[in-house]
Formats: sequence, C-alpha cells, structure tokens
Amino acid sequence: MVNRTRLGRQFGWLWAAYAVSAYGSGLGFGALPLIAVLVLHAGPAEVSALSAVGPAMGALIAVPLAPWVEFRRKRPVMITMDLTRFAVMATIPVAYAFGWLGFVQLLVISVVVAAAKIAFNAAGGAYLKALVRPEDLLVANARFESTNWSSIAVGPPLGGAAIGLFGPVTTVVADALSYLFSALGITAIRGREEAPQPTGKSPVRAGAVLDGWRHIMGDPGLRALYLNQMLVAGLIMATEPLLAVLLLRQLEFPPWQYGLAFAAPCLGGLIGSRLARRVVARYGRQWVFRTVGTLRAIWLIGLAFVRPGVVGLVTVIAVELAIIINMSLYTPVLATYRLERTPKHLVARTLSAWSIGQQASIAVFTALGGLLADVTGPRTALTVAGLLILATPLLLPRHGQTSQHEPEPSRSHS
Repeated sequence: MVNRTRLGRQFGWLWAAYAVSAYGSGLGFGALPLIAVLVLHAGPAEVSALSAVGPAMGALIAVPLAPWVEFRRKRPVMITMDLTRFAVMATIPVAYAFGWLGFVQLLVISVVVAAAKIAFNAAGGAYLKALVRPEDLLVANARFESTNWSSIAVGPPLGGAAIGLFGPVTTVVADALSYLFSALGITAIRGREEAPQPTGKSPVRAGAVLDGWRHIMGDPGLRALYLNQMLVAGLIMATEPLLAVLLLRQLEFPPWQYGLAFAAPCLGGLIGSRLARRVVARYGRQWVFRTVGTLRAIWLIGLAFVRPGVVGLVTVIAVELAIIINMSLYTPVLATYRLERTPKHLVARTLSAWSIGQQASIAVFTALGGLLADVTGPRTALTVAGLLILATPLLLPRHGQTSQHEPEPSRSHS
C-alpha cells in the first residue's frame, strides 16, 4: 500500500477551494463560445475573437497587477479575484433574462476573467510555495492537476445536459457561484500570513513589472520551457473555438456530444497526474521534459480528420486522451520546477509573466486560427495547427539545462 502524503489542514482548505472553482468551471467549460454560437449565432471569426481578444486584453491588464500581487498578502488577493469573477459572470444570466445579452458584454467579461485568473494563479502559486514543504510541492501540484482534469471529465457532460434541460446560461450560473464558494473556502484557511517584505529598491519602481520576465529569460532551463509552453499552449487552445464551430455547426453534433468529446478524455488527466511523482523518481525530470514534452505535441494533427457521427466522436476523444495523459504528467513537474527555480520575492511576478506570455500566445494563435478558418474553413485551420505544433519539441531544454537539483532516477524495477 502506498502511503498518502499529508500536506496539512491549510492545504486541505486551499485544495477544497480550488476543487469547488474547478468543478464550477468544468460545468461551464467553453461556456462563452457556446453562448456566442447558440444564442448570438456568432461565426468562426467572432468566436475566435472572443477566445483571443479577451485573454489578450486580460493579459495586458495583468502586467501592472504583478507587482501589486507580489507585495501583498496572497490570501486577500485570491479572495478578491474570486469575488471579481463571481460578479462579472453573474451579469450574464441577468442580461440574458432581460434580453440584453450581447457580444460586447461577453468580450468584456472574458477580459476581466482572464486578468483575474492570472492574478489569482500568481498569488496562489506564491501562497502554495510558502504553505508546503519543498519536497511536497510535486505532490501538491499533482493533486491540483488531478482535480483540474477530473472536473473537466465530470463537468462538460453535466453542463451539456443542463443546457439542454434549462437553457444556455445555466452553466454560467454554476461557474459564477463556484468562484463565490472558492472565496469562502480560502477565507476559512486559518493562520496568519506574513506580509511580504520588499527587497532592494521600492516595489513600485517602473521596472518591477518586468522582473518576472528577467528571471525567466536569465535561467536557461526556464527560458526553454517558457518558449516551448507558449507555443504548445497557444496552438492547442487555438483549436477549441475551431472545434466548437466544426462540431456544433458543420458536423451538427448536439451539445451533449460536444461536452462528451472533451470530458471523456479528461479521465486521462487522473492517470498522468498520479504518475508524475513515480515517473520523476524513476526516470528523472529531464526525461519528463524531453520525452513527455514531445509526446504532448504529436497528436493534435488527428483533429483534422474528424468526421460526422460516432467515428468523429471517437476520433476527438482518442486525440484528446493522448494529449491529456501527457499534459497532466508534464504540467505538475513543470510547475514544481518553476517554483523551485524562483526566489520567494519573485514568485508572483514570475508566475504572472509566465501566464501573461501564455495567454498572449493563445490570443495570437486563436485570432490567426479564426482568420484562417474564415477563409479556408475550420478543418484547414486545425490541420495547420497540428502541423506547426510538431516543431515545438525543438525548443525543449537540452540535456543539462534543467539538471540542477535534478532528482536522481531510481533504477529499481519495483
């Protein structure tokens, strides 16, 4: 029997708050593009703009927020960001009920939610590093990753059924309430949090917003992983609105099948995240970055071959399953390495810089994918994304770039 690592009551509350929010977001998976297609009858360019402009503007707003997050207690920041997301998401069902819902409103909400998410994650990462022992960070990150994928596995099918029974904004209500409950969970964490102590110059100096990028670009391992992650995340996420149009409009998949196509593969996330610690112990972190990082990228091209009916549904599920198993193994290892390589006084700014770069990449590739789909169709755009991502393993760190503090691989065959 494997002993389950105990991370303490405070981590338990943090994990519970994360789980509530994750399951709410799982129910509302793809809610804004879905509403844009089903309620506002938006086309590929509008749906892609919703998925691109919102995160891009949110990332821009998050740039000056990074120093503000860094030099404040992290729990109040996380609670504020949760309450902000609750407030803006709650405007959707209200506007829908009165017939006021419009595309611009969805766009503004996506901007606010994106900025709040970056600030929340930056504060949450810094808080986690202070809360958990260094040797337990991989376990903690793997639990978050497992929760994330299980929420997507359960949420979209239930969300699709709820939309069919109660209307298109039902899942938005659940998503909004989940942020409120997450804020309450974080409030329940006991223990006084120490106020961050600025180091060196004033934290409000003009260059403070760039310190996260300076740290990333000055570390060879982090730099390689950052550039690779931006491209991989951008290309994978660019396929989401393209698939929404292809499956819902052109291939006429019902909403519940659309949800199932993304939910069923997420069970693979439970597999990958639970294997992360064992794989690192057996093969080493460098092997995970090179081998698993490559395996994330080779399956996306399969989405170009989706067809109507059961065969098409199985194709999407198989492709997503292969991607997710590798992503869920890779991500907690990456998150742990990033925290280990970042000094305490730079964690929030580094995580913000990481998220901002990733969101900007997602925005650029999503916008380009939408434009290409408008001209050639979503299937061609999916093909281009699948081919481009095949080159991303070339950016993964070379041997030795991430070897510092590398766990020694186990040679046992137990």
